[in-house]
Amino acid sequence: MLNDFSFAALAGQPKVKNLLARTLGSGRMPHAYLFRGPDGVGKKFAALLTAARINCAAPDDYSGCGTCSSCRKLRSGNHPDVVIVSPDKGSIKIDRVRELCRSLSFPPYESVMRVVIIEDVHAMTTEAGNSLLKTLEEPPENNLLILTAESSRELLPTIVSRCQTLMFYGLSVGECARVIGQKLPEIGLDEARLLAELAGGSPGTALTLNNKELVGRYRAVVKVVETASAVGVDGVTPVLETAAALAALKEDLPLMLGLLRMWVRDLMTEGDHIEIDIQKRRLAALDRAQRQLDRNCNSTLVSEVLLFNLQSPVAEVF
Repeated sequence: MLNDFSFAALAGQPKVKNLLARTLGSGRMPHAYLFRGPDGVGKKFAALLTAARINCAAPDDYSGCGTCSSCRKLRSGNHPDVVIVSPDKGSIKIDRVRELCRSLSFPPYESVMRVVIIEDVHAMTTEAGNSLLKTLEEPPENNLLILTAESSRELLPTIVSRCQTLMFYGLSVGECARVIGQKLPEIGLDEARLLAELAGGSPGTALTLNNKELVGRYRAVVKVVETASAVGVDGVTPVLETAAALAALKEDLPLMLGLLRMWVRDLMTEGDHIEIDIQKRRLAALDRAQRQLDRNCNSTLVSEVLLFNLQSPVAEVF
């Protein structure tokens, strides 16, 4: 679960590290944190580092030692007082939150403090959020809740107000590429920079893109859009073949749409007024495709229409 126990291993996020260092050093922890920021920039990692430091028998500065009993259990992923709640099939339901809240009424098994990490709390149902709110309003002793979310827009304002919010940000392309190079020494600098750019400065997202081989497929889509003609057999055939490959991505198709959005936005920064208008139409086509997928429309048909619209954004195909 956790291999490096030093906050120095958390890439970027200087304000987060400074704030946590002061708080951990003082020993005066809030009852709940909200770690907010893009996916894949270290929110869960920071939460685990915090859990390690709090219960470490021999902490070094504000990091866990990595060798005591508590740290070893955290390393192996079986620490009884570090609880991780993640979305199940896209949401966190009330039954899971009720079970969690009941368990918090009991003292930690063996540690100074129980640390509960609730990932992607924006995926909570309204009922689950209201159940969690009761615990936040009357926090049980010796428990620290760390919530993570991409944004606070989908959270109950009362939940946000009862947490200390720490903001996480995407890394610069150079810093993100450096992290990727450390994790993937087999790839070159150019490939690492491309992954960093496509991932918006998120090392976690970049690693996901690499594992799923989406970069190669993304390049193929861009090539078809840029070079194929929208009319005639020579133009239609590669579009249909590429659309079939897109549809085969299944649950990863929305991720590909996100990559294409970044490509289009980059083109907008380089073009004149006419070019910007074309890219706006492309963005609209991508948004429309996402809405159609959300309505469970046929993914092959959605992909075909999308590619034709990306090729010829002036004459949109609906």
